[in-house]
Amino acid sequence: MRTDSLAAVDVHVHIEADGHGHYSLDDELIAASARYFRADHDRTPTLEQIAGLYRSLNMAAVVFTVDAGTATGHRPLSSEEIAEQAAAHGDVLIPFGSVDPLRADAVEHARRLVTEHGVRGFKFHPSLQGFSPSDSRMYPLWAEIESLQVPALFHTGQTGIGAGLPGGRGIKLRLSDPMLLDDVAADFPSLTVILAHPSVPWADSAISMATHKSNVYIDLSGWSPKYFPPSLVRAANSYLQDKVLFGTDYPLLTPERWLRDFETLDLKPGVRPKILKDNAVRLLGLDKD
Repeated sequence: MRTDSLAAVDVHVHIEADGHGHYSLDDELIAASARYFRADHDRTPTLEQIAGLYRSLNMAAVVFTVDAGTATGHRPLSSEEIAEQAAAHGDVLIPFGSVDPLRADAVEHARRLVTEHGVRGFKFHPSLQGFSPSDSRMYPLWAEIESLQVPALFHTGQTGIGAGLPGGRGIKLRLSDPMLLDDVAADFPSLTVILAHPSVPWADSAISMATHKSNVYIDLSGWSPKYFPPSLVRAANSYLQDKVLFGTDYPLLTPERWLRDFETLDLKPGVRPKILKDNAVRLLGLDKD
């Protein structure tokens, strides 16, 4: 991928539809998240549509689905298909895979996705997938991803999925407390852990982890920058300027809106290019392609 001419790299973009009429979540959960984010645009664009959008914006995007088949009973989208389609748009798309940690073949699946399908990392959503990252039963999976030398991106903080529904549709927010990943980052020091979102209501925990552990990063997706906790803005503007990454959570937040609100933050001029592109290029090794 040629990164020198790119304006930005969005590290957090969801594939919600496969082009065959199947979606990553059931109708109730998709509608709940759209209401939560007040998304008045297409909630389920296909991979090809996403590639077209990011190409028009002169940006690259990390794309993925979330395999939560065991926890939700809903058939997931295929990470293999996403990787294959993304390869046809290699100028703008970077595929991450997703495996269901509750399945017995999770380790093998992760290995195949990297070695046979070329995914560049993995996305997990502990609350939606119904697991605790610090559970020792997950450790063989983290060890495998560490050995594959690709990053693992974890949803942290509250979620729009299930928001406003009775019991949140049974989705437990505590599973996405970033401190559950502190054990993982400590026990697998060569595993790059990306804490997705500002981690509200645990933003200070995420900041502390990224400060303490060289292998922990924060992506800024899922929230408009104008709502970022002040402590996160201060950290991103100073001692964490090399550890934070631009992300939108598209199609829930559009890159146009995120970037417009990002411009309102009081940041040092040299910090903006690091957040928007340079940190992701270095972390994902895009300059080595």
